[in-house]
Amino acid sequence: MRYLYSLLLYLLIPAVIARLLWRSRRAPAYRRRWAERFGFITPLPVADVVWVHAVSVGETLAAAPLIKALVARGVPVLVTTTTPTGSDRVRALFGNSVQHLYCPYDLPDAMRRFLRRTRPMLAIIMETELWPNLFHVCAREKIPLIVANARMSERSARAYGRLASFTRAILADVTLVAAQGEADAARLRALGARDVRVTGNIKFDLHLPASLLEQAAVLRRAWGEDRLVWVAASTHAGEDEQVLDAFARVRRAVPDCLLVLVPRHPERFDEVAALCRQCGYVLARRTDPGLGTLETAVFLVDRMGELPLFYAAGDVAFVGGSLVPTGGHNVLEPAALGKPVIVGPHTFNFLDITRQLLAAGGAVEIADAEQLTEAVLSYLADANLRDAAGRKGRALVEQNRGALARLQTLLNEYLP
Repeated sequence: MRYLYSLLLYLLIPAVIARLLWRSRRAPAYRRRWAERFGFITPLPVADVVWVHAVSVGETLAAAPLIKALVARGVPVLVTTTTPTGSDRVRALFGNSVQHLYCPYDLPDAMRRFLRRTRPMLAIIMETELWPNLFHVCAREKIPLIVANARMSERSARAYGRLASFTRAILADVTLVAAQGEADAARLRALGARDVRVTGNIKFDLHLPASLLEQAAVLRRAWGEDRLVWVAASTHAGEDEQVLDAFARVRRAVPDCLLVLVPRHPERFDEVAALCRQCGYVLARRTDPGLGTLETAVFLVDRMGELPLFYAAGDVAFVGGSLVPTGGHNVLEPAALGKPVIVGPHTFNFLDITRQLLAAGGAVEIADAEQLTEAVLSYLADANLRDAAGRKGRALVEQNRGALARLQTLLNEYLP
């Protein structure tokens, strides 16, 4: 089955290149560094690196505490991503303290070239990215492979279960799975993972800079300290329109409310800015001089990596990717900052932590733009309600810390 999978990937190479070119129309970085995507790289200057693979921004942020801990103990680290935004976050977070490359496509020869030129002593794959050739070549090269912070939703388990024997063969090449929860562990064992330990979700171990609240206070003074601020974060195509529709209704009840809008992908910044202007709003952008004025209705965050700052400056947070079937995004950052959280119905990529936050009373789930309006207004109208939801969310985060330490204990078996 793996040979058929590899043959299909080789046949799809022209389509993959065409997709890179198509995406580069909006994000020129997709036109660069193609050689890395096929494993053609200069051998690393150091041997025995720990290789951490984090697909994009979300996985990179989740892996950040682990990577920093590895660097602090003097271990050489290679971090790979697959997207330019993920690459930018690695550089912003770690600078030259780690090696960084794009992970090659899951082609047998590309993976062999990559591993022989990087020479990792340990491979750590974040979340649950199951790559048949990557896993197989690691096993052949006798490189221990750990899937860390692993999650397996019911939906994903059903999909993998349709190819049960192939999935079992893939998981047979995994040395250890560190699962987020008992349900994830049970599904992974049922699919064929052999050594599965429950360590918890390291996203609960997020570290927020001490200066964050001071920086947020500067923003609030620029916007007007008495104004109520709604943050709509990590929004996707088809979602910004719903947010702006809800915002129009919110403004009827709270005329001076400010919307901080944070699109998920940088290639959409100009498109979303145009959409805001079409709706007639006074718009300020993060990359503009200054921080907007009292007349600003929508503040567009068109710079990556600053989402925690704007959560800290807001009164209520809607976490996007959830009003459209993208699967949602991480709800723990606003919760850790004591902000009430609103999500749509599509949160399958972060199902467990979203369910936990909903059950704790730190979040509410809405179905559409009309319910989004109602939820935002209810929080903006009642400071006590905001405070109570924020305290419950923050308490949930604090109670679930410790996954990073448990994961590090497991890694000690494989590190010098």
